[in-house]
Amino acid sequence: MGNSIVIKGAREHNLKNIDVEIPRDKLVVITGLSGSGKSSLAFDTIYAEGQRRYVESLSAYARQFLEQMGKPDVDSIEGLSPAISIEQKSTSHNPRSTVGTVTEIYDYLRLLFARVGHPYCFQCGEEIAAQTVQQMVDAIASLPEGVKFQILSPIVRGRKGEYRKELLEMRKAGYVRARVDGKIVDLGEEISLDKQKKHTIEIIVDRLVMKAGDALMRRLADSVETSVKLTGGLVGVLTEDGQTKLYSDRLACIKCGVSYPEVTPRVFSFNSPHGACPACDGIGYAVTPGCPEEEDFTLLEPCSVCHGARLRPESLSIKLAKQSIAEVTRLSVRAAADFFHSLKFTDRELVIAHRILKEIRERLGFLVNVGLDYLTLDRAAATLSGGEGQRIRLATQIGSGLVGGVVHPGRTFHGLHQRDNRRLLQTLLRLRDLGNTVVVVEHDAETMQAADHILDMGPGAGSQGGHVIAQGTLQHVMGDLNSLTGQYLRGIQTVSVPQRQRKARGTLFVVGAQKHNLKNVTARIPLGLFTCVTGVSGSGKSTLVLEVLFHSLSQLLYHKKPKIDGCKDLRGVDALDKVIDIDQSPIGRTPRSNPATYTGLFGYIRDLYSNLPESRVRGYKPGRYSFNVKGGRCEACQGDGLIKIEMHFLPDVYVTCEVCKGQRYNRETLEILHKGKSIADVLNMTVDDALEFFEHIPLIKAKLQTLHDVGLHYVKLGQSATTLSGGEAQRVKLSRELVQARDRAHDVHPR
Repeated sequence: MGNSIVIKGAREHNLKNIDVEIPRDKLVVITGLSGSGKSSLAFDTIYAEGQRRYVESLSAYARQFLEQMGKPDVDSIEGLSPAISIEQKSTSHNPRSTVGTVTEIYDYLRLLFARVGHPYCFQCGEEIAAQTVQQMVDAIASLPEGVKFQILSPIVRGRKGEYRKELLEMRKAGYVRARVDGKIVDLGEEISLDKQKKHTIEIIVDRLVMKAGDALMRRLADSVETSVKLTGGLVGVLTEDGQTKLYSDRLACIKCGVSYPEVTPRVFSFNSPHGACPACDGIGYAVTPGCPEEEDFTLLEPCSVCHGARLRPESLSIKLAKQSIAEVTRLSVRAAADFFHSLKFTDRELVIAHRILKEIRERLGFLVNVGLDYLTLDRAAATLSGGEGQRIRLATQIGSGLVGGVVHPGRTFHGLHQRDNRRLLQTLLRLRDLGNTVVVVEHDAETMQAADHILDMGPGAGSQGGHVIAQGTLQHVMGDLNSLTGQYLRGIQTVSVPQRQRKARGTLFVVGAQKHNLKNVTARIPLGLFTCVTGVSGSGKSTLVLEVLFHSLSQLLYHKKPKIDGCKDLRGVDALDKVIDIDQSPIGRTPRSNPATYTGLFGYIRDLYSNLPESRVRGYKPGRYSFNVKGGRCEACQGDGLIKIEMHFLPDVYVTCEVCKGQRYNRETLEILHKGKSIADVLNMTVDDALEFFEHIPLIKAKLQTLHDVGLHYVKLGQSATTLSGGEAQRVKLSRELVQARDRAHDVHPR
């Protein structure tokens, strides 16, 4: 028992009071039909209890939220470690969040550039470095023999006031000439200076480089020391051919006045005013005031000051191998890995950078191993698919050295090419070998073949599921005649592909696509047919379909701008009237957003309840049944059914509202019943249950049938958008488009 997680009496959602024993430190796959109870066991039971116990082990401040977090409906769980969940959801909607920041690679990059980066003047391009007086003297003495030069040291550049004290000090030090506002004057003469004017005064020491000797070195050292003392560290050398050499005991360019008082990691942060470009505030795009948070920043014009680099000119002028930090982050993960393996350092720099480089190289390697070598480090996190975001979080957990935990990577292999499946499997096995129990909710055959232990849930979905049908090794599951999964694995059951003959209604041509890694691609896409674009990760699929085709069609069809992005021409556009991107981003960011509201189904349900006799007697309108407006909703949670608890050092936790018990509505609204069910009861129904409940109401049934047809029969109508996986959110969006198409075909006006 000490080597297992033992679960007794699990009843969460549709689980039927099941007992399960899961081996620790193994790769465990939970499989079964959609809605069979996989997520209820993995996430709502094991993960929820692991998170609750983790909070219980923390400070008294954190423990005060335990009662509000609630306990899964289970008799007992033994042998459970702290749990983390890596779900298939969008990574971040913060426009400053990138692949580099999410994986923490950018944090190490900032530290590396701050410690061993070489500063350059962003105005003249000269490299600038702090030097000691001895280093300055040695550099001057190395000039060719016979070369004439002058030491020019600005001592009061841009300062108002009385200069006699400074001029007197110069004369006492043995200097006979100075350059005042560009004109050479004799220090023995009376020099008239305007106290109200900013003057530039430079001391001049004429020298002729002779053979190196003690006398020469002493004279040079005296001159340089005096210059450093009077100027605050700035020294210039002007040779007879007009070449200027600049020296300083601090990071500064005397020629342009550019200085770096302190180079720290925050200089490279686009979340900090010390590093962020002041024109775009670190976003990288020209954002207008009042721009909504959900604005697609990838469609905006790059900032005219930083050109999308997000940082100040000073920050971009600190370089490694002549590359700024922005240029490094523009590299793909694969190219960045090659860059950091080819870097050359001095012995001193290597001592400083060794551990930082180790972290960067390892984290880049983890991203390569999960099949994300094609992503650039500056790629906005908001543009990642649910699967990409999930794999990034998985790679980040490996990079953090997690040991002894229970990891839930969710549906990890969704949409991956088979080549990348194997790479990702190796990553999961490595996470297991570190000493973690890895629990994967997955249908992929190759993943089940690699698993140490399999749990097959079923036999059906929703109320027909919730049982463990088979468990054990792959051979155990395949040998169990009750396991539908086992039948498919043995080849007894197969997926038949329907034979269809359809003719294209036209053709759309993408001509000369050259964005990112596309090599002048020309693609022919038949209209009216189902077209699949495939290839390994990073081969250019998303670039062609989303960044070239979708963005260009959006500009042409919606914005009426003749602007084509990433290709030479688009032909056949006249046959189209709209273009839709159904991605895996969330359908909403608050608990109030759910499948019923997103698809428009809830409008018809509210109409139904407002037309019930009891509603009409009370004068309840459809708005009474909306949890987005005051009136019928619970005001304690403002219709969310949940209360958000900010955990500060942990992700925010949503707990059930104590007033409405998660039902969203006040008592009076819940008194209105249809066939014995309140509107809160309806929202708590699965799509399958609701289909049976509303079977005699055609408009509602048609929308429910669409949700059922896209494989969401197990999802509850009121399930919070924040709990939907990326794939589920994508199918909800698909169902809405199908519903709208059906409504248009039957001349039904959507709510």
